[in-house]
Amino acid sequence: MSEKMTQNQRLDYLVEEFKADSDEYKDLQTPADTDGKRRILRSLMNIRMPRRMDEAVLRIQDEYLKERIRENGIVKLADIPVIRDGISVWQGDITRLAADAIVNAANSQMLGCFIPMHTCIDNCIHTFAGVQLRAECKRQMNRLRERYGRDYEQPTAVPMLTDAYNLPAKKVVHIVGPIVRYELTPKLEQNLADCYRNTLNMCVDHNLVSVAFCCISTGVFHFPNKRAAEIAVQTVSKWMREHPGCMERVVFNVFQDEDKKYYEELVR
Repeated sequence: MSEKMTQNQRLDYLVEEFKADSDEYKDLQTPADTDGKRRILRSLMNIRMPRRMDEAVLRIQDEYLKERIRENGIVKLADIPVIRDGISVWQGDITRLAADAIVNAANSQMLGCFIPMHTCIDNCIHTFAGVQLRAECKRQMNRLRERYGRDYEQPTAVPMLTDAYNLPAKKVVHIVGPIVRYELTPKLEQNLADCYRNTLNMCVDHNLVSVAFCCISTGVFHFPNKRAAEIAVQTVSKWMREHPGCMERVVFNVFQDEDKKYYEELVR
């Protein structure tokens, strides 16, 4: 039955099901326009705590998200030019990239962004992957808390690997970058370099030969954009030289024009 639904019918169905799933918003008025319905659905997905969801709802969610991503346009690595040594710079939406792995700039709770419609990469990745991603992150964190204690939070620069669910990528590497609270220090710079190095090592350990990095720790974590780009390019370039043949492609995925300028200058 679900295969015969149009995309608008899927959207209508999901809005009502996610409203019914929420005690607080079950009586929320649904907008008449498509954009309004999309915002409501994304917001309800963003605020939803990880818990069981009916399999029929998940199936239609998956169909809906896969179609949304097809509409947005899947970007293959063959479509992105290599600048040097298997390294590329690409400006765009990381949820469109069909790489073996994409990197999510996570927080120490590792459950994604709960702010409705927030524009951070953590929110975008969890939204288009589907609610299964938050549920998997929760399962992994529960296992870690059984081992290390109930107050465990993911340390800086320690990657976590999950499936990508409805994203074109195969896997998502979630990593907590350093937060610059006052001034930039050598320790924070080392932490950022470790984020890139440890992610690459994890990819090799799991036979993932292409990875797209977001701009880790810039934005709300306040790492200076230019210095972050310098550390990213230096660390990845050095790792590639030390591990020849281990990684076929590394993409520096940027969103802002400022970051694109920095990365293109550094990679050339």
